[in-house]
Amino acid sequence: QAQVVESGGGLVQPGGSLRLSCAASRTIYSIRTMGWHRQAPGKQRELVAVITDGGNTNYADAVKGRFTISRDNAKNTVYLQMDSLKLEDTAVYYCNVMGRGATGFANYWGQGTQVTVSS
Repeated sequence: QAQVVESGGGLVQPGGSLRLSCAASRTIYSIRTMGWHRQAPGKQRELVAVITDGGNTNYADAVKGRFTISRDNAKNTVYLQMDSLKLEDTAVYYCNVMGRGATGFANYWGQGTQVTVSS
């Protein structure tokens, strides 16, 4: 069964750092893009960062210069290093993987991990 599992969320003070990880099961292969989205209370889900299989990256303006996305293709894993965190970064962060599974090419989503920035 294709699965995407996030980890690394938690509570951090403003200005602090967190590193999120997301592992896609081996049943997902030929992975194209891997990315992170977030959804704050009362707001729509928004793209945070994405990385292609070629290593190209794209970031939301709100996180440029503070967040870094990377991936380890051998481990089917994507990371999000979040530095200089702000109160407005508080949200549930979801991992998204676009790849091929048992039923074909699809977008796979994780269950989300909570990131809370609070003093």
